[in-house]
Amino acid sequence: MKTNSKLRHAVLLCVIAASATTLAAEVKVSLGGDQEVPPVSTKAAGSGVLTINKDMSVSGGIATAGVAATMAHIHIGKAGTNGPVVVTLNRNGDNGWVAPHGARLTEAQYQSYLAGDLYVNVHSEAHKGGEIRGQLVPPMAAPARMPGY
Repeated sequence: MKTNSKLRHAVLLCVIAASATTLAAEVKVSLGGDQEVPPVSTKAAGSGVLTINKDMSVSGGIATAGVAATMAHIHIGKAGTNGPVVVTLNRNGDNGWVAPHGARLTEAQYQSYLAGDLYVNVHSEAHKGGEIRGQLVPPMAAPARMPGY
């Protein structure tokens, strides 16, 4: 009986550890003018993948289309609200933006990420406050059900 209990405990710890690593998974983001605050009527769009690791490092980038972008940032803010810049993305070619090498969130910013309160914003001359935006929603693993629990 003790061996079975120890095995269950070990399996449960593995499931918890595996779930924790999903917090470092890639975050896919789609950007559009309808997500801006206030919404922007534009044909511009963007998409990309950003990775925010448990050590709070940030990597990855986005690509845009239909926008003469001047700047791109990661901001803190719930969907429907605007907030301050936390990471300035670097231009990568005509339509690309990447997190700079060594980019890192603070603990408070990382907690905002876990709550789904970070977003990517791409600015243009026509829309200095932002033309397209996409919320960074961390992937959440479905809770695993263990037999006997």
